[in-house]
Amino acid sequence: MVLHKGKATDPDRKSGANPLYAGAYPALAANIRLPHDSLAEDPLPADTALQLVRDELMLDGNARLNLATFVTTWMEPQARELMAECVDKNMIDKDEYPQTAELERRCVNILADLWHAPDPTEVMGCSTTGSSEACMLAGMAFKRRWSKLGRTGKPNLVMGANVQVCWEKFCEYWEVEPRLVPMDGDRFHLTADEAIARCDENTIGVVAILGSTFDGSYEPVAEIAAALDGLQERSGWDIPVHVDGASGAMIAPFLDPELSWDFRLPRVASINTSGHKYGLVYPGVGWVLWRDKAALPDELVFNVNYLGGDMPTFALNFSRPGAEVAAQYYTFVRLGREGFRAVQQASRDVATQLADGIAELGPFELLTRGDQLPVFAFTTKADVEGFDVFDVSRRLRERGWLVPAYTFPENRTDLAVLRIVVRNGFTHDLADLLLDDLRRLLPELDHRPRRRTAFHH
Repeated sequence: MVLHKGKATDPDRKSGANPLYAGAYPALAANIRLPHDSLAEDPLPADTALQLVRDELMLDGNARLNLATFVTTWMEPQARELMAECVDKNMIDKDEYPQTAELERRCVNILADLWHAPDPTEVMGCSTTGSSEACMLAGMAFKRRWSKLGRTGKPNLVMGANVQVCWEKFCEYWEVEPRLVPMDGDRFHLTADEAIARCDENTIGVVAILGSTFDGSYEPVAEIAAALDGLQERSGWDIPVHVDGASGAMIAPFLDPELSWDFRLPRVASINTSGHKYGLVYPGVGWVLWRDKAALPDELVFNVNYLGGDMPTFALNFSRPGAEVAAQYYTFVRLGREGFRAVQQASRDVATQLADGIAELGPFELLTRGDQLPVFAFTTKADVEGFDVFDVSRRLRERGWLVPAYTFPENRTDLAVLRIVVRNGFTHDLADLLLDDLRRLLPELDHRPRRRTAFHH
């Protein structure tokens, strides 16, 4: 059942489309009322149905001007063509589509190499529908590993309050206590000291985020791993780390090659990323890798005799199109290391220059400046009284810009920010246009009565 509900405001109204859209029956489209709650009795010509649905979708925002989402909103025409050719292939039918399965295997191997797996032949990994499914799988492996230790308490998972909601869902669905480290002052993500302070013998793992969605900052994975090494020496508790690299795991290998965050750290058991974020592929595709077979308990891998072949599977989802996996492999082939570096560097350059430009406007204070993820957050200065970030978000939306405004989690709900995500396809020219619009809006905002409204994302 969909979460949206409600009746049309005027169930008897008729559409006013151009009658010529109806092909052989010119008056048809003008008299059509699209179904809201039940199917119509008769079919429509394909072109008429297409145009009527397109007409309604014009009310959506422009995806290229959506600075709220991390999800890829532009791919080359060749990639879109390849996806159209593969959309009817079911990824789970590996016996029927063996080459699509081979492309998935190659993508896993490429990621294992990017993330410095100590023995690529030992790596376990798969594609998923996105990072949410990937995180669920990583959490399941953590819990099963812990359960084999014979502990009797309730399992817990340590993470910062800035984690994506999928981790809280995992804890609720699999009955794990979430130990969320709250933000405090100017600390907006997990630190080593705060992590180990919440660990005990029933901690199944620690989640470190390579690229917080709140402000684009990297959590100190190496420091967290080192602190857990020390904790093991003192207590004997061997607590693994999962790196949620939904965005950063496709940024750091190319722009921050010296940063130690991946399988170079022996305590990192698993890593996930979103192919449909900075993997530069349309949604939805994610990836999750375990450093070796010991990190993924055998009982979580099922062998299924299905449609002519026996195959292992350890994803939560079953049927899904092969298009996104093919597109991910296309992107790897198309760009190579240098191409990825150039694309991600361009996004970071736009982000840092745009952040500097916003800081120079006067009323805004940067929390981050886009020099880790090409993402930054900013707020109004303490002496700005005529407007707040919600006013800015609302006025920018009038010009087509989708820039979210939101408050931070518990302990810092007093802090409201705007966040800008720079993705492939968002150019310096578009950034300049955004700055120009901000300059034009500020004098108006400073003289208008405050009306509080939020951007929901």
